[in-house]
Amino acid sequence: MAQFRLKAISQKGKLVQTEFEADNKKEAQLKVDRLSRTNGLSIKALDEKKMYQYKVQRPGKPKVTGEQEAYSKEELEKALVKLGYKVISINKKLFDFKGGVPMQEVVTFIRLSSDLLNQQLSYDEILNLLYEDTQNKRMKEVIKTIQKDLKDGKEGSEVYGKHEDVFGKFAAYMLSVASTSGNMALVFESTAKFLERDADFKKNLRRALMMPAVTVLAVIGVVLFYVGYIFPATAELFVEMDITLPPMTAATLELSYWLRDNWIMIMLSFVIPIAGFIYYIKTPKGKLNLDKYIIHIPVIGDLLHKTSIEIFSRVFYTLYSGSGQNIEVIKVAAEACRNKYMEKQIKEVAIKMMLKDGAGLIESLETTGVFTKTALSRFRLGAESGALRENAKQLAEYYEIQTTYKMQSVIDIINLFINLFIMIALIAITIVSSESAIIQPNTGM
Repeated sequence: MAQFRLKAISQKGKLVQTEFEADNKKEAQLKVDRLSRTNGLSIKALDEKKMYQYKVQRPGKPKVTGEQEAYSKEELEKALVKLGYKVISINKKLFDFKGGVPMQEVVTFIRLSSDLLNQQLSYDEILNLLYEDTQNKRMKEVIKTIQKDLKDGKEGSEVYGKHEDVFGKFAAYMLSVASTSGNMALVFESTAKFLERDADFKKNLRRALMMPAVTVLAVIGVVLFYVGYIFPATAELFVEMDITLPPMTAATLELSYWLRDNWIMIMLSFVIPIAGFIYYIKTPKGKLNLDKYIIHIPVIGDLLHKTSIEIFSRVFYTLYSGSGQNIEVIKVAAEACRNKYMEKQIKEVAIKMMLKDGAGLIESLETTGVFTKTALSRFRLGAESGALRENAKQLAEYYEIQTTYKMQSVIDIINLFINLFIMIALIAITIVSSESAIIQPNTGM
């Protein structure tokens, strides 16, 4: 977030100066306008903190260059002169591109924080260490901002909430909880575990779906190129020589002509439905319907379903306090489970039953229809034995192991079908080519 400074005059004629953060200048102006109307302030200036590049020198010392954020060139110049420097030049940095933060960088930040907290280091020391070791420019800025906000006594939700674009909504929430929890290391460790599992699952899912999809498209492209371009060049020579073509060769040549004449319609018949489907699933309703039905798809649906339950259970274990109904815990776990339909059912069915009808947790979760019998059995056993939190952890670990093995099985099955598809395509091309190769010219008069 960008940092702004407001200078204004109060109704009593006093100077009011305050600093605040906003996503952009427009949002900052809206905040200032609301503040002005509410408190009757007369706005004098709204300055945004920018990055400046400077070159300075102390008497008898070599020149020093550097970068520093400031609200104006004049303020920075005064500060440097006060430190005993002779200012040679100060210029606003034209391109202050900080770049993004890879998810691996975020996972490393949270995992190292967890490990160092377990070694009894203070969080301020940890932030200093991570700031020095982090190479990513944007992450350095985030760590510096977090450290400053914590020293200023800001609430955890405010400290981490402004960095949702870096950490993600769930991780930002968990880190804000950690700052006020009695076991900060446990919350950091659970969050790191969640992010590691999430990154690992996405990597394996891409491996299971993306590469096979690329392979299939490449094979289809090769076959179409052969049928539409290479094969006709040979087959048409026989037609010009008035040679009777064998059945497969003739049929393939007809297919080639048809593809040439209708390639635009064929392309549109594939592109339009795919583009429409992608657009639809990006809408809230489309995403909800996709998540509703995808968990019922054989093999891959069961994998996605159990992974969502694993995430729900892991978050529930991390945040559950054992006292009361923990409605907020259930809500956060539902939002983290990565399935909009499951989230909707838990929020609108389970939580509603608990709040409105006073129903128990297990009864409410069962009514949603989105939990497996195994999951409900573990939650019920935990509720009856008074070890609900521990049972949620056991369920998460059980499904973690099961989905890891099942993912490998899915990858193997998909690879098998891809190899069969490639084999069939190669056999078809070989047969057609062989038939063309043995065509004999007509010798009859």
